[in-house]
Amino acid sequence: MATFISVPLKKSSEVDLVKPLSKFVSATYSAGEEQGEYIRAVEELNKLRRNALGRPLDKHDSSLEILLRYYDQLCAVEPKFPFSENQLCLTFTWKDAFDKGSLFGGSVKLALASLGYEKTCVLFNAAALASQIASEQNLDNDEGLKSAAKYYQLASGAFGHIKDTVLSALNREPTMDISPETVGTLSLIMLAQAQEVFFLKATSDKMKDAVIAKLANQAADFYGDAFKQCQYKDNLPKYFYFQEVLPVLAAKHCIMQANAELHQSILAKQKKRFGEEIARLQHAAELVKTVASRYDEYVSVKDLSDKINRALAAAKKDNDFIYHDRVPEIKDLEQIGKAALVKATAITPPLSQKFTDLFEKMVPMAVQQSMSIYNQRKAETVNRLVGTMREATNLCNGVLASLNLPAALEDLSGDSIPQSIAEKARSIVQQGGLQSIEQLIKDLPELLTRNREILDESLKMLDDEETTDNELRTKFNQRWNRTPSGDLYKPLRAEGANFRSVLDKAVQADQVVKDRYNTHCDMITLLCKPENELNAAIPSANPTKTLQGSEVVNVLRSQLAQLDEIKKERETMEGEIKAVTFDMSTSFLTALAQDGAINEEQLSLPQLDQLYGTYNQRVQASLRSQEELLGQVQTSHQEFSSLKQSNTEANQREEVLKKLASAHDSYVEISSNLREGTKFYNDLTEILLKFQNKCSDIVFARKTERDELLKELQQSIAREPSAPSFNVPAYQSNPAAPATGPTPAPRTVFQPQAPMQPQAKPNPPARPPPPSVTPQAGSSYTPNNAPPTVPVSGNPPPVAPPTQAQGPPYPNYQGYPGCYQMPMGYNPYAAYGQYMPNMPNMPNMPNMPYMPYQANPGQGGYPGAPPAGSYPGYPQQPPQQQPYYPQQ
Repeated sequence: MATFISVPLKKSSEVDLVKPLSKFVSATYSAGEEQGEYIRAVEELNKLRRNALGRPLDKHDSSLEILLRYYDQLCAVEPKFPFSENQLCLTFTWKDAFDKGSLFGGSVKLALASLGYEKTCVLFNAAALASQIASEQNLDNDEGLKSAAKYYQLASGAFGHIKDTVLSALNREPTMDISPETVGTLSLIMLAQAQEVFFLKATSDKMKDAVIAKLANQAADFYGDAFKQCQYKDNLPKYFYFQEVLPVLAAKHCIMQANAELHQSILAKQKKRFGEEIARLQHAAELVKTVASRYDEYVSVKDLSDKINRALAAAKKDNDFIYHDRVPEIKDLEQIGKAALVKATAITPPLSQKFTDLFEKMVPMAVQQSMSIYNQRKAETVNRLVGTMREATNLCNGVLASLNLPAALEDLSGDSIPQSIAEKARSIVQQGGLQSIEQLIKDLPELLTRNREILDESLKMLDDEETTDNELRTKFNQRWNRTPSGDLYKPLRAEGANFRSVLDKAVQADQVVKDRYNTHCDMITLLCKPENELNAAIPSANPTKTLQGSEVVNVLRSQLAQLDEIKKERETMEGEIKAVTFDMSTSFLTALAQDGAINEEQLSLPQLDQLYGTYNQRVQASLRSQEELLGQVQTSHQEFSSLKQSNTEANQREEVLKKLASAHDSYVEISSNLREGTKFYNDLTEILLKFQNKCSDIVFARKTERDELLKELQQSIAREPSAPSFNVPAYQSNPAAPATGPTPAPRTVFQPQAPMQPQAKPNPPARPPPPSVTPQAGSSYTPNNAPPTVPVSGNPPPVAPPTQAQGPPYPNYQGYPGCYQMPMGYNPYAAYGQYMPNMPNMPNMPNMPYMPYQANPGQGGYPGAPPAGSYPGYPQQPPQQQPYYPQQ
């Protein structure tokens, strides 16, 4: 009786995980020990998939452990890699577990770039393998019963989990085997079988009949629910698998109900309710009889039937002779209670007992994204503070250069190079002079061109693939049911447009730097010359040595020294600001574990304020001090200028010194800008190469998916009829030969079908009567009314094809010269079955098949006559065609 249902496994195509995941690791993590560890973990993950899906699995715990470990690893790795169609694209292909395919088409399969799809299919295989392991358990001992119940509950929980999550995991219509309707039905079947195992365990342990009855009644209820759900779903019965499962479910429902009635009858006997005992036993006997008559080929109930019948006979005998208790109707009896001892196992990873995360040290993608946004906020804060200080320093230098300070204080002699100008000239020469700037300016267009080419090539790959996708979508219309490339590439195109905008702004910034260089090129060239040539290029003026010891000069020098201190303090502060570090990953991981999500802004802003709040205050204080000092410097400079002797030569000299000081400041800024621009272009090249790899990967994945879909479409088109059906004219149709044997009616477990009515055979053509012959040994015979002898030459005349079924062949008797065969379509009589005067022994029997001629028992054979039923010279009927005339 113990027939249990197991589920077949899905089959997967091979997928290379190493290449795309290793590429992501190399692009995301810097080279070092951490990167090498992650790449080795990727190789282990690929090996784990091959072990779980790339080979046949034994029905053993160790095989299930491998599947569960791979499922746990998929759950652990999912948040740590950006698996999606437009980022890290991995296409997984799985075949339908129940669809066996056809000779030309192959089984149904689905390919999706979704890790959720891979997880769903792996969990389905784990549930299927658990059902197979459970069905292999020895149910004659406690250990086997416990294991079977555990695995059935695990399978039920896994199928139920798929039912709840498959649609959200796939975002499209799944194959029928993992659809919510199918896995929901399978979950109910597994739960019913687990309940049956508990019933067997209770029976084996000889528990109270009341408990056993409740367990059996609950199992019957589970089987009934599974049968109804399986029968009411339109798509499920088309599978051969469910056609075989349905009768088992119906039989198990009746068997469990019969067991419940049997044990409840024992309870009724104990309570002296003998009529109830007989009623329940009669109901149990009817249920078992139904199973034996309808589902005997699936489930054997002989032992149970004998047990019930013996109990029923004994109960009837005792009641008839002793108790005489009234036997009630089964509908009037009290309902048997139910006791559900099974529950679908909750699917909460890790499911494997030996699971260890291969990527334990890798932070989840949510944390990585939050860290990226945090680092961007941090960089913006640092750049804002540093930029504010640099802008203030440039403003200070510009004001001092416009006042010719400190050169005006150093040039009191009027005929030598001021000390500050000489130092600035030496600084420019040490930094490479004009040649270094020209080389940097020359390199910028090459870097820009390289970045533009990478970006254009990346977007061209997307354009070409999208064009092909649109063409195929136009060609196949609704059959081309994959995500449109235009929708899929929107994030990539937005990213590409952002890169192009960045390049355009960089070009504008480059032009500003070049214009500034052209403005100060002459003065920078002058600063790069030797000291004697520089001194000769500066106009001389009358000496103003009388101002050497004046108070205003000392005040200006003090104020300039204070400004230098502010600049040095800013340089120190800039280094401190850039050196600030704080690891936010711990805070993000904690938030993710507690809330399941990360509010990055809420966590980052207070932390950044705490880190850089003090520096922001110091920067603002520095700006206020500079503003006060510059006001004082301007006031002191006005007093200093009023004391100086003003003439044309002095003005020319001061103007040149201002330009030289401004040229030095511009040289420093231009050099810094060009180096930053070069670094920007080089960094952007790496980013664009990653963007190009991302585009290349997704285009390759889309191409693979496109080829798979084209193959499936070609197979489906090949299975379709090439032309619409049409009616063949009657004169072109040949009657089908009758089958060699009866065709069995299809078996069904839903509703009994009426017996098939045999098709009426067409009336056979009439046959002329056999000739009356007087037996003469060794001589030929002449039939009555024989036609005149006509010499035959050549073949008989052509005959039109017959319009009805032909009778058996006419014999060509030996000894009758000159006679050729009668055409099969020829009928010399008006009506079949008419009274034949030359055959007095033949009554008028309409619709009676005609019998072939046979000699009377005592009649001698004709000379040279062949054996009966075999006539030379005429082809026999095909062996598969039965004669219309039954033999006597």
